[in-house]
Amino acid sequence: MTTLTETPRKKKGPPLVRPQPSTGVSKWRRRGPLLPALVFTIVVTQLPFVATVVISTLQWNILQPGDRHFTGLSNYGVVFTDGRLRAAVLNTIVLTASVVVISVLIGLALALLLDRRFRGRGLARTLLIAPFLVMPVAAALLWKHAIYNPDYGLLNGTLNTVYQLFGADHGPTVDWVSNFPMPAVVLSLVWQWTPFMMLILLAGLQAQPGDVLEAARVDGASAVQTFRHITLPHLRQYIELGILLGTIYVVQTFDAVFTITQGGPGSRTTNLPYEIYLTMFRKYEYGEAAAAGVVVVIGSIVIATFALRTIASLFREEASR
Repeated sequence: MTTLTETPRKKKGPPLVRPQPSTGVSKWRRRGPLLPALVFTIVVTQLPFVATVVISTLQWNILQPGDRHFTGLSNYGVVFTDGRLRAAVLNTIVLTASVVVISVLIGLALALLLDRRFRGRGLARTLLIAPFLVMPVAAALLWKHAIYNPDYGLLNGTLNTVYQLFGADHGPTVDWVSNFPMPAVVLSLVWQWTPFMMLILLAGLQAQPGDVLEAARVDGASAVQTFRHITLPHLRQYIELGILLGTIYVVQTFDAVFTITQGGPGSRTTNLPYEIYLTMFRKYEYGEAAAAGVVVVIGSIVIATFALRTIASLFREEASR
């Protein structure tokens, strides 16, 4: 005699509720509160840029108000062929690369120092961050008058003290800004931007997995080997982020060049923002200045794109842990 086994019945759960497609009214209801911010952003950023693009297509000199006409892309040709602008591009590259590389190296050393526990670390961190909180114009004035001044500056005062220790009456009076204009601007910007790099790299150091470092110590790895094979590869994206963000900011430097050297002597420190200022307010060539400004904005957008990709990769890496 065969017995029939009754198959258990599946319990019915609550009915599935399919999401209803959102209508146009509900979409605008969600996006409506963002419209004022969007309109404000467009008015403040996009409309001036469109006006700059329009001006860049005009031959417009304020000294000749009746001779304003459309010239197409001729101003852009002047931007890429003018000798002063080419020199300004070269100065911008030298200034930006020098400041960013030196700031990253010093910031890495300071971040490694602050990553260790020692008495007074909080005070040291506060003091090291302080230069980044000083306004750019105030920092440039500080370096120009308190440090570089040939009569009462700190550098010449230190040299005189050293010479007097060796029996001399006084040391040489060096005009640092006139003799070393580019290093003078670079040094002031390095002092200002090193804390920014230090904070980024310190965040990367504190995000290291502790178990990996502990395993390296157990395996007998030295401090140099741990830094070279574990810490430095981990910091690669943070270093890239610091370089890209620093490049975006430093390439737009105007305050230090205008305050310390005013582009001289011999236009040796004239970068693109300062050259645009000269073209606009000294030569009164509005069309050429607008074209140069558009070129700088496009270059900054390209750099910012790489920076955003680096930031996105950092977020993806943190989310995958």
